[in-house]
Amino acid sequence: MRRSSKKSSSSAAAATAGDVQVNEKQNRKRKGVSTNLTSRKAQCGPTRGVSKEIERIDQLFCTYADSSSSVIDPEGIEMLCSHLEVPHTDVRILMLAWKMGCEKQGYFTLDEWRSGLKALHADSISKLKKAFPELVQEVIRPSNFQDFYPYAFRYCLTEDKKKCIEIPVACELLNLVLGLQFRPQVDKLINYLKYQNEYKVINMDQWMGFLRFCNEINFPSLDNYDSDLAWPLILDNFVEWLRENKS
Repeated sequence: MRRSSKKSSSSAAAATAGDVQVNEKQNRKRKGVSTNLTSRKAQCGPTRGVSKEIERIDQLFCTYADSSSSVIDPEGIEMLCSHLEVPHTDVRILMLAWKMGCEKQGYFTLDEWRSGLKALHADSISKLKKAFPELVQEVIRPSNFQDFYPYAFRYCLTEDKKKCIEIPVACELLNLVLGLQFRPQVDKLINYLKYQNEYKVINMDQWMGFLRFCNEINFPSLDNYDSDLAWPLILDNFVEWLRENKS
C-alpha cells in the first residue's frame, strides 16, 4: 500500500523509548538527526505545564522525529515499526495513524502523536505494543469502522486535490482494510480489479460501494444483488463477472 512509505542511537535513547533493545547495527544514527534524547527534547519545544505522561510521550516522539522538520517522517516511521516489530505496511500502523488523526500520509506531527498516544495510554514502546490488540478491536467496531474505512482511502491520497487511487494501491488497501472482515469477497474483488482493463483508478464513491457490497450482499450466492439499486457501475460489472465465472 502506498499507505505510504512508512518507511538512536545510544542506550539512553533506547531506554527512554521504553524497553527497546536493538543492536548497534539496527540503532545506527539517522542522517542529520541527533540520537541524544536530551538534545532532541529541546527541539520538540518546552514541556512546562504538561503532565509527566505527556512529557514521556514527547520524549518518545523525539526519538523518531527528524530534527530539521520536527515531525516523524517516513524514515522515522520505519524505525518506529522496527522497534514495534511490525512491518511498516501492517494495518495496525494505519490504525495508529487513524487514532492520531494524521492528515498526511507517512508523517506524524507532535500534536497528532500526543493525541493518539495519550488516548492509548502509551508513553513507551512496550505500552504501545500492548495497546495494539485493543486498538484493533476499537477499529473493527461497526461505528468506528465506518469512519476508519473512508479515512484509509483519504490517507492514500498523496497529492492535494487528488480524488482517486490507482488500482494496485486500491487492491493493497482492500486487502489490508476490508480483508480483516470480508476475506472471500475481497479476494474475488481484488482478482477482478487486477485482471479487468476498464478501470485504472478508484474514487471514493466506488470505494464506499465496496464496503456496502460486503455488508449487504449475500456471498457467494449474490441472490439479493439488484443492479437497479444505484450501485456504482464497477460493482454491476463485478457481479456480472462473478456470475459468468461462477463455475
